[in-house]
Amino acid sequence: MAEDRELDRASGAEESGSVTRDPPASWAAATAAFGVLLAVFHLYAALTADVDAFVRNALHFAGFAILCSVYFPLSTSDWWVGRRWSRWVDLAFGLLAAASAAHLSVSAAVVAGRGDQLRPVDWAAAIFVVVAALELTRRTAGLVIPMLAIFGLSYLTWLGPYISGVFAFRGLSLETVLRASIFNDEAIFGIIAQISATYVFLFIIFGAFLLRSGAGDFVVNLARAVAGRLTGGAGMVAVIASGLTGTISGSAVANTASTGAVTIPLMKRAGFPPTFAAGVEASASTGGQLMPPIMGAGAFVMASYTQIPYETIVAVAALPALLYFASVAMFVRIEAKRQGLAPMANDGPTLREALRDSGASFIIPITTLITLLVVGFTPEYAAVFGIATVVVSSWLTKHPMGLRAVWEALALGARNMVMTAVLLCTVGLVVNVIAMAGIGNTFSLMIVEWSGGDLLIAIVLIALASLVLGMGLPVTAAYIVLATLSAPALSGMIQDGALIQQIAAGTVSDAAKPLFMLADPNAVVALSGPMSSAEAVALLEGLPLELRAQIRELALPSGVVLTALLSAHMIIFWLSQDSNVTPPVCLAAFTAAAIAKSPAMATGFASWKIAKGLYIVPLLFAFTPFLSGDPTAAFTIFAFGLVGMYGLAGALQGWMERRLSLVERAAAGVAGAACIWPAGLLVNLAGVVGVLAIIAIQFGLNRKREARAAE
Repeated sequence: MAEDRELDRASGAEESGSVTRDPPASWAAATAAFGVLLAVFHLYAALTADVDAFVRNALHFAGFAILCSVYFPLSTSDWWVGRRWSRWVDLAFGLLAAASAAHLSVSAAVVAGRGDQLRPVDWAAAIFVVVAALELTRRTAGLVIPMLAIFGLSYLTWLGPYISGVFAFRGLSLETVLRASIFNDEAIFGIIAQISATYVFLFIIFGAFLLRSGAGDFVVNLARAVAGRLTGGAGMVAVIASGLTGTISGSAVANTASTGAVTIPLMKRAGFPPTFAAGVEASASTGGQLMPPIMGAGAFVMASYTQIPYETIVAVAALPALLYFASVAMFVRIEAKRQGLAPMANDGPTLREALRDSGASFIIPITTLITLLVVGFTPEYAAVFGIATVVVSSWLTKHPMGLRAVWEALALGARNMVMTAVLLCTVGLVVNVIAMAGIGNTFSLMIVEWSGGDLLIAIVLIALASLVLGMGLPVTAAYIVLATLSAPALSGMIQDGALIQQIAAGTVSDAAKPLFMLADPNAVVALSGPMSSAEAVALLEGLPLELRAQIRELALPSGVVLTALLSAHMIIFWLSQDSNVTPPVCLAAFTAAAIAKSPAMATGFASWKIAKGLYIVPLLFAFTPFLSGDPTAAFTIFAFGLVGMYGLAGALQGWMERRLSLVERAAAGVAGAACIWPAGLLVNLAGVVGVLAIIAIQFGLNRKREARAAE
């Protein structure tokens, strides 16, 4: 249960930097019971079609508004009413917010029947729901989202007419904006709230059951048994344990706090410097959000935004996630070689002991969950069935779950969901503003203009925007905002890359050729045969952006368009993780630094270097068919990526099997980049040969040194 409490604290308050307080002893049982009731309601709604989606979303917000008011105080100081009354004021605020949401949940049809006119009671309820959402989000996630929402609502009502240029907006009535903020598909009780109330909450409950069944201990014990005897074994344990724990928590900070409490002291005892040990844990824990089958809340948001099946997303996400973890493991191995560290002492449980003690409670539910998703069951059904499987599987271990354990797991799941639920509902306000004002299209056009049509520059711009947003937003919120604003532009630019190849090869479909003529009557003559890539680029860039979008629809196969859309969202999803490990605000790194007792900012820079895969792999999404669903292409890119990552890691660390000279370091960097450079198979093979040659030379030098030492 200590691990549960650690995750409980980390998954909410620490991720946002806010302050929580436990309810007083007299409230604890009632608060836990309410959390259990809330969890059971969501499980029931997932298994039946009896609950209307809008009603479920509104009650989802209502329930977590109450829990949020209990766990997250209005102020850290109670001077304004005194400590005795502050909790009651917070509870009253949450109850009033819940009552307002419940009223709106049953009045939607009535409002529509009156021609969408709001009565005074509807006005009051809607205003209070918006105010409560903003205030509760301020308590849990800081000021950024509330400020964005307030600015957006002001923009839709009175501020828009005062803005000139492409963002000028004529303004709407307050009633129109308020009604849309509640009842629109993108609003506070809309699509994102639906994602929160279904996929996200159910999988957080699933993770709470896994932790309560002892799966967290199994993950660490399994990692020690598998990797403990390898070079840099203690660091390898952190990489494996954090990857597996990521399938449970979906939160980098929670992952760091739970596994880091074990792995960071383990790495320090093995001889790793505290700053490096903390950086490894933060980097590996960040990768936990990239690891299927859960991938944090972003995977579910991505599935809803793109309409790409969830099982398709997690299937193509597996190899990139493994490549990321492999890159972290490479840094661990290189650092162990540089420090001259021996493998860990074999004092942990054996693989057989780990599997016997609690393996069934992790392996069977995860396998069942993946199987259900692969065969086509909905994520909601798979999560509910997976929860039941955890309970049954625990009876095969030393930690069987009884009624008390089930109760505690349900209460823990509800507690861990508080911040995410409130945040995602409030993000709906921001997304609704973007949808109503058409800001997304404008921003996408600006990205294309600022980047000059260059995909790499566009990715750099999005990475910078992600870093800035991540300083004040949790990862999920940063992904949602960025995806809404920039995914259309990024997807279109990736599609343009495929279209340029068609134009250069002279294989543009006849249906698309007349559209080229609208911009250039001589284009059909140019399209009649092959041309150089530069000529194809010039021809495409001469077309208006609106016309270019129509040509993509006619010229490109649906599979190419789908891959481009998925690649764009996956790029943004990966880049949205960078705020966990990138200074100046890197919460996962700071959490790890607190455990390792290392300097916070130095740990941030260490994690930023170790997590380089977080920036390199998205380039593979953009310029290669890594996510196309073609197994041969994916495994080929993965294999080249492994060699390339090792070369780049060696260049960054200045070490492989032994110290690299400046020339060797530069050569390793060039060869590593060549392995993943999208310039053709020959270039990639040359890079592999270069990296392997440097490794072979180093092995040879080591043997000569050992021979001289023996003499």
